Amino acid sequence: MTRNNDILDHASPKPAEIVRLPSHMDSHEHQYTQVVIGLKGKSEFEVGGLGNLVGPGQGCVVTSGLDHAFGGVIDQPDILVLNMPLPNNDDPILLHRINELSQSQTYFQLDIQIQKLIQLLVAEMKSSPDDLLLSRACNDTVVALLQRHISDLKTSLRDSRFDLEQIDRYIEQHLCHKISVAQLAGSVFLGESQFHMLFKEQIGITPHQYVLNKRVDAAKRLIEQGNLNLGQVAELTGFSGQSTFTHAFSRLQGVSPSQYRKRFS
Repeated sequence: MTRNNDILDHASPKPAEIVRLPSHMDSHEHQYTQVVIGLKGKSEFEVGGLGNLVGPGQGCVVTSGLDHAFGGVIDQPDILVLNMPLPNNDDPILLHRINELSQSQTYFQLDIQIQKLIQLLVAEMKSSPDDLLLSRACNDTVVALLQRHISDLKTSLRDSRFDLEQIDRYIEQHLCHKISVAQLAGSVFLGESQFHMLFKEQIGITPHQYVLNKRVDAAKRLIEQGNLNLGQVAELTGFSGQSTFTHAFSRLQGVSPSQYRKRFS
């Protein structure tokens, strides 16, 4: 059974788990390293600003604390996620190597032999999804074989992308909900910190300020149409309440929503 819409961001993740990626983009970071291996379909990853497509037999290493974005691009991609413990003096050399991989070694290709073995392990995991010992055995087996069966996967995407049209589309589609910087970053496959830096450089304001301006602009259009009361306008444009809406609108427009509405009465 695949796990939906989650790349294991909880405190004590299983050593190995099968994850079904969402069709939308998401972004986060965590304080442990992950090895991701494609099983089905194709997904897109952006790890520390370096992007690539990941299909069956391909993978990437997400080192601890590194911003990464991910999402499915072909079919509904399934991936195998190996959650690595923090390195200590008793860990094998490969575990240290995985945790210390540089950005240039982020993506890899597996040979046919290990791909077939992974398929067998995945079949067993699907039949016993709650078997923690099996999850640990899968993690240990794949990690032990990686060093001898791994080769570089050429990076196929640009190092960084900033698509304002895509960002605007995401905001428009989710305007009535809370929108985080991580979600905006994921919409263009960028890590959160890199996205925030690029956004401020190219737009001149923070993502939060940009979204707020979009909310107020949408509120103005709804008020001008005259079909809704101010409470409904606040709700449809994603404000937590009418007082929050009134404060933000007044600060950005110089008049309150009710004063603005009188202009179109």
